[in-house]
Amino acid sequence: MNQSASGTRRRGRRRFLTKVPEITLYFWIIKLLTTAMGEATSDYLVSHMNAYIAVVMGAIGFVVALILQFAVRKYVAWIYWLLVVMVAIFGTMVADVTHIVLGVPYYVSTIAFALILTFVFTTWYIVEKTLSIHSIYTRRREVFYWGAVLATFAMGTAIGDMTATTFHLGYLASGILFLVLFFVPAIGYWLFGLNDILAFWFAYVMTRPLGASFADWFGKSHSIGGLGYGDGVVSVVLTILIAVFVGYLTVSRRDIERQSATS
Repeated sequence: MNQSASGTRRRGRRRFLTKVPEITLYFWIIKLLTTAMGEATSDYLVSHMNAYIAVVMGAIGFVVALILQFAVRKYVAWIYWLLVVMVAIFGTMVADVTHIVLGVPYYVSTIAFALILTFVFTTWYIVEKTLSIHSIYTRRREVFYWGAVLATFAMGTAIGDMTATTFHLGYLASGILFLVLFFVPAIGYWLFGLNDILAFWFAYVMTRPLGASFADWFGKSHSIGGLGYGDGVVSVVLTILIAVFVGYLTVSRRDIERQSATS
């Protein structure tokens, strides 16, 4: 009896200390907003100041947000999403530097980042026997999780740029393509019993080029297929929307896993 109760408490405590939000509609909305915001912000900073300084600033912001996330012992909405935002900005910069500064073609960087992501997932599974984000309650799993997140952002950025420029689809057509691909795992999960972990990570990867493509469509000039609103304007609008949604979740706690309440 005592051992059973103790085990229940340990399981409850583990759930309570989870470091990620519940996967709801709000999660996907904010995730898409952050991917778009990261693209617009990165492009704006790099084009309006020294590119090297911009990358250093992005790296510092990413490290600070990472330290905050690892310092807390449970999921805190604004800290978690701050890190996602900084991953979006810095991940975009990494992918752009790989192409623009190092001259690596988008298809090569896409393959390279895909291999890195595969390595992270493979190592994560070998060590932890699961890739479920519902089990992020140890430091090691959290390291794997954020390693995977950073790799998905870098790879997603390269994929989006590749379809828009290398394949000459343009921003809007690329956005529509990735919108369709984003819903593929959901349909596979609901109708054909696709593995939920596979469905989640496939959709997660697609959010990056999806959000970035539409951010570029709104922000870039007419001459290159955009609507011409400007990266700065797009970045500010998306930042406000992210703040509103994260503020709502902080108050409502709708992103806290229901079982967490019974610790």
